[in-house]
Amino acid sequence: MAGTAVLGRLTWRLAEVVRLVDETPRVRSIAFDVPGWPGHRAGQHVDVRLTAEDGYQAERSYSIASAPGNAELELTVERLDDGEVSPYLVDELRPGDRIELRGPVGGYFVWTPEVGGPLLLVAGGSGVVPLATMLRHRVEVGDDTPVRLLYSSRTLEDVIYREELDRLAAEHDGLDVVYTLTRSQPPGWNGYTRRIDGELLGEVSRPASERPHVFVCGPTLLVESVAEALVGLGHDSLRIKTERFGPTGG
Repeated sequence: MAGTAVLGRLTWRLAEVVRLVDETPRVRSIAFDVPGWPGHRAGQHVDVRLTAEDGYQAERSYSIASAPGNAELELTVERLDDGEVSPYLVDELRPGDRIELRGPVGGYFVWTPEVGGPLLLVAGGSGVVPLATMLRHRVEVGDDTPVRLLYSSRTLEDVIYREELDRLAAEHDGLDVVYTLTRSQPPGWNGYTRRIDGELLGEVSRPASERPHVFVCGPTLLVESVAEALVGLGHDSLRIKTERFGPTGG
């Protein structure tokens, strides 16, 4: 049975687009109907495969955006101008179109209420996607694990899920969201305005004495510097899980 389950996850499935939501000028969420979808855990991803008319294929991996209890599978994709896959997903897909995907993939960078907390989530750019899924899962199951999200973005307009994140923080006790805007800030901005470094983490992160579970996702340089800074602040490296992506691909 276990072997059958693994084979099921590795099988390419046809997923039909049912809804599109523009999150930012460069980011779109895509909801799919996936017949036979086996379910997933918060933090997992899928592989997406596109096939051109001449047979050329391109594959990329994208974090799952929807909570595990959602009947639809959602991906949130940032368009990379030199990418092979993301421009098509963001600019060309329409409801009724179908693409190939397989998954869920990954068992390391996942959170369930059984893992416990408190949680410290650190995101850079579109690295917020799997972390937001963890927040959604916390809400959908009525879990009260204390969690703090520190999210670095270039501008306020580039913050993915901004309205939802603000609403979740306002409506749910023990859920905090902190932004830092590194490129430009709106008039009257009172939040952070610098890249995530040891000093900022020292001000925002949960104390190392609480032994939080830490999940960090974003560009490689951000992820590596955050993990190093957290260890320097006394956090247990074994409780820091990272997921990173490079500047190219897409």
